[in-house]
Amino acid sequence: MLEAVLILTAVGAAFGSLLAVASQKFAVTVDPRVEAIKEALPGANCGACGYPGCAGFAEAAVSGVVPADGCTAGGSDVSRRIAAILGVEVVEREREVARVLCGGGDRQAPFRFEYSGIQDCQAATLLAGGPKGCTYGCLGMGSCVRACAFDAIYMDRNRLPRVVEDRCTGCGKCVKACPRRVIVMGPVSRQVHIVCNSRDRGPVVRKVCTVGCIACRLCVKECPREAITFEDNLARIDYTRCDNCGLCVAKCPTKCIVSTAGGMEVARGA
Repeated sequence: MLEAVLILTAVGAAFGSLLAVASQKFAVTVDPRVEAIKEALPGANCGACGYPGCAGFAEAAVSGVVPADGCTAGGSDVSRRIAAILGVEVVEREREVARVLCGGGDRQAPFRFEYSGIQDCQAATLLAGGPKGCTYGCLGMGSCVRACAFDAIYMDRNRLPRVVEDRCTGCGKCVKACPRRVIVMGPVSRQVHIVCNSRDRGPVVRKVCTVGCIACRLCVKECPREAITFEDNLARIDYTRCDNCGLCVAKCPTKCIVSTAGGMEVARGA
C-alpha cells in the first residue's frame, strides 16, 4: 500500500514539474495596453468595429490593425482615451447618427398584399419583394430596432423607425439590418434630409406613396448653395454644401424633404 502511494506521489510530482515548465515555456504575454483599452471601451460588444467583441477590438488596436477611433459606439471620449493609451493622436471627426430615408408609413404607402409571415424585414423581402407597394420603402417590421444595442431606434404608430439622436452611437448595426438600404449614416449637425429612397419615376411614385420624391427638381432650383442633385430619379443632398437653410423643405410639393431641427422631424409649410 505504501509503495503504491509513493509511486503516485512521484508520478504526481513529475507531472507537476512538467506542467510548471510548460506553463513558463508556452506562456503568452498579454500586452497591458490590451486590458487598459478594454477598460476604456463601453463594453457593449456590439460588433460595429468589425470584431465580435470589445476584447477583439482591443487586441486589434494594440496591433495597429484598427485606428484608435475605430470604436464608433464609444464616441470621441473613448477615442481620446484609447489614443492616449497607444501614444498616438486621433483626428476629431463629427459624430454620425442613423438617418431613416423613408417617410412612407402605413398611412402614406399602401400594401400590395397582406403579409402574415415572420415579422422580419429580410424575411418579408424574400416573399415577392415584400408587401409594400413601394419596393424601395421601409417595410415597417422593426428589424433595425431589434439590431440596435443602444435603444436608439423605435417604431412609431405609423410603423416607421425613428432615431433618438442623443442615444445613437453611430455603430451602423441598423444600416446592416435593413434589406432596403433605407437607413444611412449622416453627420449629426446636418438637419435637412430627403426622406425618400425610391428610384422610380414620378408617376409610379405617386401611385404607391403620397410623400415620395416625384423628381420635380424644384428643390434643385431653390437651393442657393447647389447642395441638391439628382441621380436615378431621386434628389440627394450633399451635406458638405448644405447649410440647413430649409428653403428646399418649404418648396417640396410632396414634403419628402424634412428638417430635424430640435431633434424632431418637421416638414416646413406642411
